[in-house]
Amino acid sequence: MTAISRGFPKHIALPREHGAWILFLSPLIIGLALAPDWTPGTSVLVLTAVAAFLIREPASVLVKIWAGRRTRADLAPALRYFVLYALIVVLGLVALVRMGYGFVLHLAVPGLLVFAWHMYLVYRRQERRQLGAEVVGVGVLSLTAPALVWISHGRYEPYYWWLWLLIWLQEAAAVVFTFLRLEQRTWRAVPPLKERLRAGARAMAYATFNLAFVALMGALGQLPAWLWVAYLPQWVENLWGTLSPAIRWSAIRIGLRQMVITILFTGLFILTWNR
Repeated sequence: MTAISRGFPKHIALPREHGAWILFLSPLIIGLALAPDWTPGTSVLVLTAVAAFLIREPASVLVKIWAGRRTRADLAPALRYFVLYALIVVLGLVALVRMGYGFVLHLAVPGLLVFAWHMYLVYRRQERRQLGAEVVGVGVLSLTAPALVWISHGRYEPYYWWLWLLIWLQEAAAVVFTFLRLEQRTWRAVPPLKERLRAGARAMAYATFNLAFVALMGALGQLPAWLWVAYLPQWVENLWGTLSPAIRWSAIRIGLRQMVITILFTGLFILTWNR
């Protein structure tokens, strides 16, 4: 093991939840694809967003050490990563202001609030299986999409709040469905249809609302007419998953399947947005 790997271990540098990556990358990719130009501000925002996403892991380690949940062996590397990521975020925000993109700074407010909430849950040993926190968290991740378009245009445009809402709706549905699948893993046998439908009611409600809402807004001319197609894979997956429980499935298998659905959503969203 080299001195660098000992001083900057990977298990503190990167989020452990593999599903978090695709939920972070989806709005980032959509924002980059829909932005007409790549500007110096785009590069700064992407770097700042990545650092803000990564900082949660070393921060969580520091809070766990403070709460007595981990030994102090990881204190030094966690501090190094935290300072590194925090420095990138601060310098990035300063650079955006100096470039004339200060209008995106208000997006940092919900990010800081959700970050503080997560750290509080970590301190209280309550960060796992927090559906509400996860839904709110993906809402913050979705803010990168409109921010990238605004910076590309060089101005704030209220219409692109639609990007934030539409991506958040999809990612919230994905989170709720993933929680359902993880719950199904603990079932000993396939329950009667009525019980399966009851267990999957919330996940189906999210996916059905998304599909119907986007289709309606498209029919009314508020959104691209074919955008609803991007929400169809998640709806089909939710219906199939409700009827076919993930009994004895591994968490990795569940995550990989949801990753494919999110990739489909991302591609279809980009393809149908401009049609």
